[in-house]
Amino acid sequence: MNAAIWEAFGDTKEEREIAPTQPFNLLRWFSAISLVIIATVAFAIGTISTHFLVSESLERDAMLSAQFIQTLAKGETRHHGLRGMQMGDILLPDQYWIFTHEARQNRERARSEFLDHLSHLPDSLLATIYGPDRTVVWSTNPALIGLQMAADDALEAAYESGGQVSARYNEVDEGRVEQKFLRAPNMFFIENYIPLIDDDGKVLAIVELYKEPVDLLERVKRGNRLIWTATVLGGLLIYLGLFWIVKRASNLLASQQNQLVANRTYVGLGEMSSAVAHSLRNPLASIRSSAELAQEMEGPQIQKCIADIISQVDRMSNWVRDLLLCLRPLHGESEQVEPIEVVKETLHNFDQQLTKAKIHVSLVDKPAPLVTSHKLLLSQVLNSVIANAIEAMPGGGQLSIQAFPDASGQWMDLMISDSGKGMSRQQELMAFKSFYTTKQGGLGIGLIMVKQIMERFGGKVSLTSREKEGTSVRLSFMIAELKETSSELTHGPANQAECVA
Repeated sequence: MNAAIWEAFGDTKEEREIAPTQPFNLLRWFSAISLVIIATVAFAIGTISTHFLVSESLERDAMLSAQFIQTLAKGETRHHGLRGMQMGDILLPDQYWIFTHEARQNRERARSEFLDHLSHLPDSLLATIYGPDRTVVWSTNPALIGLQMAADDALEAAYESGGQVSARYNEVDEGRVEQKFLRAPNMFFIENYIPLIDDDGKVLAIVELYKEPVDLLERVKRGNRLIWTATVLGGLLIYLGLFWIVKRASNLLASQQNQLVANRTYVGLGEMSSAVAHSLRNPLASIRSSAELAQEMEGPQIQKCIADIISQVDRMSNWVRDLLLCLRPLHGESEQVEPIEVVKETLHNFDQQLTKAKIHVSLVDKPAPLVTSHKLLLSQVLNSVIANAIEAMPGGGQLSIQAFPDASGQWMDLMISDSGKGMSRQQELMAFKSFYTTKQGGLGIGLIMVKQIMERFGGKVSLTSREKEGTSVRLSFMIAELKETSSELTHGPANQAECVA
């Protein structure tokens, strides 16, 4: 039925195609963007927290192991009465020939007990003792005893700093000779270099301890689970809370927008109803009078009455067509258009009217840049502007059309000027107001359609007029080379509320 209505007023299928612009969906964009941001922040916090937990736990375990071994070394020397000696000296080969037999026995017992404690440390994979020359003097793996580790950076760092050096490994490095475990680790393991120093801070020996802290790893796993659970739940609660707030705000905005559109529509409908009722009153009265006269008259006068009836019906049909054109959405995608060619085609359609009205047309036919518009809709714009210019010069006159780019090179202006009766300042200010017209029997929607179509494709329209001097309409187009031809329209379609507001 709608198609039949449009076809009744001469509209083609191409003219009825609609290309609506999707409105900004606040809730959808917030849902997507906030989810990405919150998930990213939660992941970063969880990663940093778990890394901190693992690092701090392993460093704490390494420090406790070092303190235990150093305290054990001091305790063994005191327990066996080896005052003045350090465990580092005791672990090295006998360099003191002046020892008594009892001192040698005590020294050997202290060394044996200390090494026995090292070999039975819980979670230990390998324990090794290095002398000052980086030679293995003892190890839980006898195959390492006597080897010299000359290229171990971590060992050198422990000797130079005199402090504890730790490292973490996920798998055994086959290139490192000292990583010869008696059993393969099930998960990652820790390497600790624990220095044994004298009273002056000199490093006498280094204890290298490889551990697989099973109990600690279980605690770390539980901590990681708690951290990730809290992070996920916290992020989810934040997201749901913000989503609820934004959803309520979105619903409120949508309700207010709908109310605003409804109010504007009601106002526009009131104006339209008043304009249509006022405009249709006189044609209907004339049709009724002509019909009554046609019933009483005979001969040629009947034909005149009937012709009058037909003209008045055509007049009302044109009003209805104009209203339908105004109320329907604009359509069409932007394209490159040669404005002068469209002007020539439009003027050709007005040849008879221009000749009959004794209007001389002056067209500056210079090459003009391609502009962003739509050929069919631009033709409607030019039809409306030129028709207004012809009606403004009932006694003949001059119609001037010229195209020129502005100083910035981004816009192309098409100036259409007439030498008609012009407008007052008040009429000029009201020219683009809905249903305002200075023409007898007009509806005042022509310039509104011009404005909507120009803004549809990123353009502008302005009007200047002086009484008894004429009117100039400036159509400003974006030059097509400055934007992609295939880009979508930058302005949404004009809706009914825009037309009638």
